[in-house]
Amino acid sequence: MKKIIYLAIITATVLFTGCESFLDTKDLTHKNTSNYPQTVTDAQQVIAGIYNNLNITHASPASSFLFISELASDDRFGGGGKQDFSFQSKDLLMQAGSNECEQFWKDRYAGIFRANTAIETLANCSGYESDNQKNQMIGEAYFMRALYYYELASEFENIPLVITSASGNPAQATPDQTWGQICADLLKAIELMPDNKANTFVAAGHADNWAAEALLGRAFLFYTGFYEKAAVTLPDGTSLDKAAVVAKIDDCVNNSGYSLVPDFRNLWAYSNRLTKEDYTYTKGQGLKWVEDDNGINPESMFAIKFSKFASWGTTIGYSNGNALYFGVRGGQDLAKTFPFGQGWGCGPVNPALWQEWAAAEPTDIRRKATICEIPAELPNYTKGAASWNDFIQETDYYAKKTAPISSFKADGVKCWETFEQDMYGYTSVNFQLSNIHDLVLIRFADVLLMQSELKGDATGMNKVRARVGLPAVAYSLAALQKERRWEFACEGIRWNDMRRWHIAEAALGTQIGQNIYLQGAANKNTNQGTGYVARYKATRGFFPIPENQIALSNGTLKQNAGWGTADTNYTGWK
Repeated sequence: MKKIIYLAIITATVLFTGCESFLDTKDLTHKNTSNYPQTVTDAQQVIAGIYNNLNITHASPASSFLFISELASDDRFGGGGKQDFSFQSKDLLMQAGSNECEQFWKDRYAGIFRANTAIETLANCSGYESDNQKNQMIGEAYFMRALYYYELASEFENIPLVITSASGNPAQATPDQTWGQICADLLKAIELMPDNKANTFVAAGHADNWAAEALLGRAFLFYTGFYEKAAVTLPDGTSLDKAAVVAKIDDCVNNSGYSLVPDFRNLWAYSNRLTKEDYTYTKGQGLKWVEDDNGINPESMFAIKFSKFASWGTTIGYSNGNALYFGVRGGQDLAKTFPFGQGWGCGPVNPALWQEWAAAEPTDIRRKATICEIPAELPNYTKGAASWNDFIQETDYYAKKTAPISSFKADGVKCWETFEQDMYGYTSVNFQLSNIHDLVLIRFADVLLMQSELKGDATGMNKVRARVGLPAVAYSLAALQKERRWEFACEGIRWNDMRRWHIAEAALGTQIGQNIYLQGAANKNTNQGTGYVARYKATRGFFPIPENQIALSNGTLKQNAGWGTADTNYTGWK
C-alpha cells in the first residue's frame, strides 16, 4: 500500500483493520474485509462510519470546503484574532502553511475509502428486512462518495480518483473524469434508494434519493458552468445533459414532500423557544424554530446532525464546530453580544453585502434575518474583542445563520452558555462543545432555484420570493443570481456560484476599501500580497494540495497552479 493512500485512510482503521498472514484462518480479534461486514447490523455500522467522517470534519472545520467557501467568497472576510492566519489567508486566497488543508484531504479520503468498502461489500450482508433496506444503504454510500468528491474537486480540482478499496498510488484525474464519476455516483444513488422521504430505512441525518437529485443538480451546474460544458461525460462514455438533470430536479420538486418553511426566520436557531422573547429582533413575532426540542425541519434535505454527548475525545464530532468558529469574537460580558454566543470571530460580513442587498431589495426580510447590524442590534458591543483587543477585519455586520445562540435563565445570562445546554438538559457548561443545532447543507429552496436556473423559468424563484413577501419577477440570469445570493447568504453556497458564473473576479474586487476595524480601530480592507483579484486569476479559486501528500506520492501528484511561491504565504495583516 502506497503511503499517500495509507495516510488518507488511517483514521478508518477503527472499522477496518487488515490482517495479513500466511495462515488462511479466520481473524477472531479484528474486523477486516474478510469477516466484516456480514450482517445487517454490520452494514449499519459501516454506513455510520461514512457519516462519522462528515461530523469529524465539521468539529474542527478550519480547512473544510464549507468553511473555505464562506471565507473565500466576497460576502465575508477572514476575521479572527491577529494570530489566526489560517482564517485570514483563506479570505485572501493565500496560505498560512504548506499543509494547512491536509487534515481535510485525509479525512475526506478516509470517508471515500469507507464508502468504497461499503459499495463493494454491503450487498453480501445477511438479515436485511427487504431489498429496499439493502439498496437504501448502498445508495447512501454512493451519495456520500459523491459528496466527498464534490467537496474535494471544488477545493483542489486535480485530485486522485479512487473508486475501489484496493491499495495504490493513483495519478490525479482530470476534472472531466472526477465530475463524471460524481454524477454517475449520484445517478446510481437515485436508482437504488427508494422514492420515499419518510421510509423507515432512512435514519435522521441520512441521505435519501431526493437529496441525491438535489446534489446532482448542484454538481451539474458547477461543472458545466465553471468548465463551460454543455453536458457531463459519464465513466461509461454516455452523456448527462441538462434535460436529464431537469427531469430529476422536477421529480424532486413535485414528489419529494420537502417544502419551504413558511417563515424564513424560523429556519435559524435564534428563533428557538428559549431565546426568541428575550431577543429584540424576534420578540413578539410569533416565531417558532423548526428544530425546537428535536423538531424536524421540512426544508432540510441533507444536514449534519449533532448531539449533547460531545467530548474532547473520539466524540468531538458530535458538536457543531462551525458555530464555535463563527461565534462573535467576544472577550466581554455575554450580555453585550446576546443572543449571539461567543467564539473565534471568523467570517465578519462584508459591508457591501448589506448595502447592495438594501439597494436591490429594501423590503426583503431575509437581510435582517441573515445579518446582524451590530450598532443597531448590539449597542453595547465593544470593538476589538474587548479585553483581547486582537480582532482583525472586524466589521459592523455579523452573520446570524452560523452563530452560536445563547439563552436567559432565571438568574440572567450565563456567560458562554448556549441555548442547547438548557433545551437538552446539559449537566455541565462548555461553550466549545455545546453547539449542536443542525448544519444544513442542502435546503429545498436550493432545488427551487436550481429548477428556475436550469429551465430559464421564474416559477421556482418566485416561490422562494413569495415566502418572504416579495413580488414575482420575470426570469433572467441576473435576477436568479441575486436571488441565490440573498437566499443563501452565509450558507457556504456563494463561492461555487460566483465561480461557475465567472463573476468571481469582479465580486472579489468589491472587498477592497470596505470599512473594517483592526484591533478596534477604524480602517479599510486592503489587498494583502498581490491582492484578491490577482490571487483568483492565479488559482481560479482552488487551494493548494498539501505538500506532505505531494512528497509522499513520489512525484505522482503535481501542485495546483498559483501555489508554491513566496508571495502565496500569508504571515499576518500588513
